[in-house]
Order: sequence, then C-alpha cells, then structure tokens
Amino acid sequence: MVEIDFIQKEYPLHWLVWQNDYKQLDILLKKKEDDKEKLDNRGRTPLMLAVTLGHLESARSLLNNEANVNCENADGWTVVQEAVATGDPELLHMVLERRDFQRYSNRMAGIPELLQKLKEAPDFYVEMKWEFTSWVPLVSRMCPSDTYKVFKQGSNVRIDTTLLGFDHTSWQRGNRSYVFQGHSDGATMMEIDHDIQQVYCEEMKAPDEALGVLIPTEESVSQRLTTPIVTTYVDTDKISFERNKAGMWGWRSDKSEAVNGHECKVFSASNVELVTKTRTEHLTESDKARSRNNKTPLQNFLGIAEVEENQAAAALQNEYTKSSNPCNITPEEYFDSAVNLQNRDIGRPKEISVKVQKFKANLWLCEQYPLSLPEQILPIVDLMAISSSHFAKLKDFIQMQLPSGFPVKIEIPLFHVLNARITFGNIFGIDAEVAHVHRIQEEDRLTCVLDECIFQCPSGYSQIGNAASDGRRQFSMEEEDDLLQFAIQQSLIDAGTEKEEVDIWEALKAQKPSRPATPNLVGEEERQLQRAIQASLELYQKSTDSSETNAAADPDIDSDLHMALMLSEQERRKQEEQRLQEEKILEEILQLSLTEK
Repeated sequence: MVEIDFIQKEYPLHWLVWQNDYKQLDILLKKKEDDKEKLDNRGRTPLMLAVTLGHLESARSLLNNEANVNCENADGWTVVQEAVATGDPELLHMVLERRDFQRYSNRMAGIPELLQKLKEAPDFYVEMKWEFTSWVPLVSRMCPSDTYKVFKQGSNVRIDTTLLGFDHTSWQRGNRSYVFQGHSDGATMMEIDHDIQQVYCEEMKAPDEALGVLIPTEESVSQRLTTPIVTTYVDTDKISFERNKAGMWGWRSDKSEAVNGHECKVFSASNVELVTKTRTEHLTESDKARSRNNKTPLQNFLGIAEVEENQAAAALQNEYTKSSNPCNITPEEYFDSAVNLQNRDIGRPKEISVKVQKFKANLWLCEQYPLSLPEQILPIVDLMAISSSHFAKLKDFIQMQLPSGFPVKIEIPLFHVLNARITFGNIFGIDAEVAHVHRIQEEDRLTCVLDECIFQCPSGYSQIGNAASDGRRQFSMEEEDDLLQFAIQQSLIDAGTEKEEVDIWEALKAQKPSRPATPNLVGEEERQLQRAIQASLELYQKSTDSSETNAAADPDIDSDLHMALMLSEQERRKQEEQRLQEEKILEEILQLSLTEK
C-alpha cells in the first residue's frame, strides 16, 4: 500500500484537498507549479475530489484559482451533479456560478476562433429540418418541427429559426435570425427579432465583470436539491453500421434512396444503447415519493429495463464515520491504484437507478454531396453548440465513426412512440429560391454567392442595448436543455410519457442535468391515453372486418387516432399484398427454372 510521502509527492493538490487544508492549498495554487486539472488514480481532479468530499473551503480555493468546472469523473458525473449530491446549497451555488462564468467565457473566446476557421471554407446556403413524428396521433399532433436556414459568407454566419420555446401549453413560434460577424480582433453577434423589428447586439470579447451577472437564483438551487440527478449518454462501444437491403429473398441488393434529389446509401446503426442514470441519495423521503408518483403506467408499455444500484456502505459505525466518507476509506487505500475499493467510494452512498434502451438509427449517406461535413457543416454545428444544447448533442452524434458520405438524413426512433429526423436540403436554394442567394455553375461544381445585406441589421429595426447586459438573455446551455426537456414532456402529456423518459436531445447525446419537476399528471390525460390504446387494440383485433365496422367501433375515439389507425391498417394490408406478390413471382421464377432443366 502507498505511503503518505508518495501521495504528497504524486498528488500534492489532491492530498491538501483530502485533508481540507485550504490555506496551504491556496498558497500552492498561487505558485502555479502543480497541474490543477491532474486526475488522481480514481479519475478525479482536485476540484471534483473537493466537491465529492463536501470540502467547501477547498472547493472555493480551487474555483478562485480557475479550476475547470466543466469536467466529469470516471462514472460520467459532472462537478455540478456531485455538488447536488452533497445536499449543500452553498457549495452548489458557488459551483453553478463559476460553471456558468466559464461557459460564458468559453463562448466569448470560442466564437471568433470558429468564425476565422470558417473564413476559408466555400460559401454556402443550406437548410436543416428537424422533425418529430409518432404513430400515436395524440403525440404527433403536439410534436414540434423546425427548419434552420444557414447562410455562410467568409467569416459571417446567419441562422434563421422559427421555434422559439414553450409556454405552458403550446410551442411558441416566431421569426428570428442569429447573425455572427467575424472580425480580426473578435466577433459580433446579433439576435434579430423580425416580428417586433428589434436587434440585440453582443460583442464577443473576453468578459471582465460577467461573474457577478451570472449568479444562479435560489429557486434554481432549490430545484436541483429537491429533484433527482439525471445523466444520459449513448453507449457506442458495440455500435455497428450495416447497409440496408432491398428486394426479394435471393435477389436482394444494397438499398439506396433519393433524398432531396441526392442518391443516398441507407445504413442502419445497431447495438446502440441509451443509458439513463438517476441518483436520489440527496433527496428526502417526501422528494423521492413525489418523484416516484410522477411516473405513469406507460413505463411498462415502453419496455424499459431498470436496475437499482445501491452502493454498499461498509463500516458505517457512527463513532468514526464522516458524512463525506461513510465507507471510512483511508487516503492510503484511495490513492493506491492496486487497491480495489469494490463498491465502496467517498461521498454519500449512491442510490442509483439505471435504465437501458436499445434502438436503431437510420442514416442516409451521399457520396457526392455538394457540401463538406468537416469543412462547412461541423464548424456551423460547433458554432451553435457553444450555446445550444441540442446542437451540442447533434455534434457528438455526427462525429461518431460514420460510414463514408454526407449524412443527408438521420432518423432516430425514441421508445415506441417518438421518432426524430434531421434532414439537410435546399442547398444553394436549388429546390426553392432564397432571396439574396445566387447560384453559380462552375465547370465541375455548383457554388453560390450571398449578398452582404443578409448579414447586416435590417433598415428600420431598432437596437435594444447590448445582449450581454440584458439579464433576460442570459440562458445557459443547461437551462435551455431543461426548458426543452420540460416542453417535450408537457407536449407529450396526452401520451402519458413518464418524467424520466429519454427525448431527442438525450438521444443525440447526453449529459442531462437535473430536470424541472413535472407535475403529477394522473387524471384526464392518462385516461384519454388508456382509452386511445384500448381503442387501438380493439381496432387491430377487428382488422379482418370491414372499415365501416371499424369506424363504428367506438364513437368516443379521437378522429385523428381513428384516421391514423385506419391508415396503419391500410399500410399493413398493402405490405401483405406486396409480400404475396413477391412470393408469387418467386414461385413462377422457380417453376420456369425447373421447366428449363
């Protein structure tokens, strides 16, 4: 087993954190001789160790010396999530404030750098369509969709969108443009609200006094401390891509489809697992009960595998156990990589539930697409990912080791009721004319030229202050993620989705924060769902009857549901007829081959 001298030499900052010697820690950090981001043998930085142990003063010293808050431990938990697990509101408040400041600083520094990288790439215009579809009409009717229109000229980028947010019962639509103008010494961002003809401007420079502006509210801290900690990630260790096939048995060939006029190879990604981990050790019994009551009977219908993991807490004798180290792990044990701690760990004993959902993703890949994924699209996604959570998750998804080609369309099924589809189209305004976008046919390729006015503030619009100083514009990625999660949950109320359901943003990639508590929705909505599912089963059982009989089965059935079920039944019959036709053709072929012999 390692000696104290080895720990002090190998992990000097970690050792001071373990002892909570914050005065000596501060002295050592100011010398800047040791790496404050160094991982110990358990995969923790000094800050992660301080937070996990609940050592407030050591954590404050590390944060004041700019230790990175946006990191994870070996199990994928963030510093913020570990701070929540301690149940200490002061520690959580301090970590949240510094985390938001660091994200804001990275955004200010990162956007000008990305715009300079874009400068050398060819100019273009493209549309990214985001769609949600479902076979359950009650869900499909509420699912949002949006098309991002992307303009790029030199180091200038403009992105138009219409889906703004969610307000109580409906998705809020509008007409906004986000314009990024790159300069040699920085960048300018404009948010243009075309409905009210107002423009918010923001200079992308390193912040000086933004730390005091980004203070988390007491409500946000309290909300985190009274709701489960949730993280979701895509486990791609076993992922495999295979080409879809088309045709009859024995005469099958690789499947290809045209998407927006481009011939694409169709692939399926299998063995992809969405893993959702939920921690509740920081919750009171009443908080846990409220969290459990938010679930609905649809969980069983969705077929989610759930496993409870209660961390073993050996050596819980009250006389020497500390709340931050209940397993009484010695530093010699912790810092010795040869020692297997088994289920023991520092921090509160973890109460974890794990859900695993397997799904297949479909990809339409084009070899001869006019745009370059790494040179043109990924920088745009990077740009949006700095402040947009769902673009950050799209970025991680398309950066996986995909087969060759441009992903013109990506389709991801979520559970049994919800699909998400992202499609690229209308390149250079070929399919539909776009104002101020002009196509040029060169010898070997098609390009486009964009007018300067696209990236300027429209005449007659009023500028309302600086976006950076406008308090209502300060949304972190995580707050946006929370809003989207809550919005999708609310929009799927009619389908009875449970509180911890995985949504599109989680499917594209994870790192989910704690979510706003969803109201207990046991009531008319759930009864409506049960009635819809029962009606669906009845109609399916009577599929051999005439459509008129089906129509009269239950006068209370939602008309949209009835229509969808009828279309589904027609599709099933069509597929059955096609299968019989193929079998008939195959039989004729076999008879002909026998006759020739």
